Amino acid sequence: MVADPLLSSGEGATPLTIARVGVLGAGTMGAGIAQVAAEAGLAVLIHDPVVGAVERAQERIAGFIGRRVEKGQLTPAEGVAALGRLATATELENLASADLVIEAAPEDLELKRGAFRRLDAAAADRLVILASNTSSLSITRIAEATRRPQRVVGMHFFNPVPVMALVEVIAGPLTDPAVSSATADLARRMGKTPVMAADTPGFIVNRVARPFYLEALRIVGEGLAGVDEVDAAMRGVGFRVGPFELIDAIGADVNLAVTESVAAAFAGEARYRPHPLQRALVEAGRLGRKTGAGFYDYAADGSPGAPWAGLRTRRAVPGARVTADQIATQIVATVVNEAASAVEAGVATPDAIDTAMRLGTNYPLGPLAWGERVGLGAVVGTLDALHAAAPDSGYRVVPLLRRLAERGGSFFEPRP
Repeated sequence: MVADPLLSSGEGATPLTIARVGVLGAGTMGAGIAQVAAEAGLAVLIHDPVVGAVERAQERIAGFIGRRVEKGQLTPAEGVAALGRLATATELENLASADLVIEAAPEDLELKRGAFRRLDAAAADRLVILASNTSSLSITRIAEATRRPQRVVGMHFFNPVPVMALVEVIAGPLTDPAVSSATADLARRMGKTPVMAADTPGFIVNRVARPFYLEALRIVGEGLAGVDEVDAAMRGVGFRVGPFELIDAIGADVNLAVTESVAAAFAGEARYRPHPLQRALVEAGRLGRKTGAGFYDYAADGSPGAPWAGLRTRRAVPGARVTADQIATQIVATVVNEAASAVEAGVATPDAIDTAMRLGTNYPLGPLAWGERVGLGAVVGTLDALHAAAPDSGYRVVPLLRRLAERGGSFFEPRP
């Protein structure tokens, strides 16, 4: 890779000052990103190739800011100033006049690569950071489409952007540290908490959260408990919503797509494999709250009703149904194991992983801290029992977790 003089630390280097942000994509995520950037005092350029999309986004942003003014969260003058910082870029290439461009396009690798190729060419010799809001695609693969991969970084916001505090900052192997640092600083200016993650499948949240859904799906799929019983069990140990309520909120299609993306990146490893119930809902068009039907039926006003009566599950062996305590114990154990796997793989530090899961998924505790609270030995015991009953289902204990359990260690102790 050719050295980038604009990122060098030597004399004459251009400081990474971000005053103007470009946003590519004016959907829900793009509009949310533009809103928080404008409220943070940044000039914002928005582009979307769909005719009328930017105008609709600006109307939504104006509505959200108006409500924040009504609630006293912004003064009227601050609201007017924020809206005045929004401008439309008529062409994608116009975004390259910004100091940092955040791509919030659909999760399609070739679509993103094409956009980054054009942005990189338009930037020419200007120092422009190109950030992707991808939730699971490889930053490295996106950066390969540019001549300056050192300026490409992941900046993964969570929906709804104005409310969720977390931003995952993902550095590819060629991302310059100055770019990662400037991106994290920008997230803080926007009122967010950045966590640094390596460019690995699913990053932190979408990797570590997989078992929360997949173990719940397995329990229901095997007829060991009902959808509402699993959700109630997880709320009972402190989660704001259960896994099926959360899938309905996210969208069954989105949940399945992320699961498939992570599973493909891990070559179909058992613990990431999508569950047939995920596909069943998507094929039935029951995508969750947005379609009025998912794992639950929803009334016209959006209030949830009974679980879907047409959900096809196995008939459990008599007496095999599990209790609420068993449900919570099994799901938490698999999440702890996945978090330990992320630590072992160098995805992020234990503190970053726990922070990401608390802020990005509203977990009551970070999974690593939770594992230590209940006892790592107990977590290992649960996983060993699950593995013995289903050896091919991905319950094998991560070596780091087993070592710490055997010697009474902590994920948070200094490492050599």
